[in-house]
Amino acid sequence: MARLILYRLLISVALVFAISLATFLLQAAAPGDIARTILGDHFSPEAYQRLHHELGLDDPILLQYWHWLTQAIQGDLGTSPISGLPVAGEIANRLPVTASLVICATIATAVGGVALGVLSAVRGGRVGRAVDVLSLIGYALPSFWLALTMVTLFSVTVELLPATGYVPLATSPAGWARSLVLPVTTLALPGIALFAKQTRDAMLEALSRDFVTALRANGIPERSIVFRHALRNASIPVVTLVGLTLVSLLSGTVFVEAVFAMPGLGGLAVQATSQHDIRMIQGVVVVFTLVVVTVNLVVDLAYGWLNPKVRAR
Repeated sequence: MARLILYRLLISVALVFAISLATFLLQAAAPGDIARTILGDHFSPEAYQRLHHELGLDDPILLQYWHWLTQAIQGDLGTSPISGLPVAGEIANRLPVTASLVICATIATAVGGVALGVLSAVRGGRVGRAVDVLSLIGYALPSFWLALTMVTLFSVTVELLPATGYVPLATSPAGWARSLVLPVTTLALPGIALFAKQTRDAMLEALSRDFVTALRANGIPERSIVFRHALRNASIPVVTLVGLTLVSLLSGTVFVEAVFAMPGLGGLAVQATSQHDIRMIQGVVVVFTLVVVTVNLVVDLAYGWLNPKVRAR
């Protein structure tokens, strides 16, 4: 197990470098210029050349990346030429918003999907078909339509939940929870259907195995068989799906943060891209990459806990 973790960490370090370099090169090749963005529509060639030189844009692309990398390794992500604020500080201010969305949506997706999947596998019949239909409806609904419909229903018509904005947890836990209900629901509903189907298939396979028959023959309660034995055996593919869902929700937050006017990393990345703020983009990409690396490592550790064969390798 230790060898597997070390191997994953080495790959993760290389992955961070590769993605940061690819992002830097792609952003440098994109149309536009941060110097022009700063100066606006009316500027003299002399002013443009002076600012272009001050920003280090005269240097070769790989040299610019090297300057950024040497600072990033020391924990300094630089300063945004647009806002004049430290990149790390801007990311730290917006990270709780995106983290709240992603973590809460992942938990809601996993809990709701697993519950529906187990219910569908155990009950079967009409209950199973009803769960399947409801899950597929949730998966088929377009996210933009779902978001706008919920805003219209729960914010405009009923006036029960806020339509936009974010309340920090430290300011008001109740306000924080209310501000997350609609965006988290928008993110979670499509994934619940996928979780329900995956859990149902894995549970049906686990319940059909010989050890389940032996447990029933020995008089073990059905609830214990389902939740203690079958669900644990069916949980490995579900754990994989949890990791994939959390990673995919990082991109989903861009849309949700825009619709619900939430100041998260998704909106920061879009704004930085439109302004050609490569230092801010690099900082956001590095944070997202570190999140993906951490999630993959946690999934590997969960494999080891659920499957003793992985620990023996």
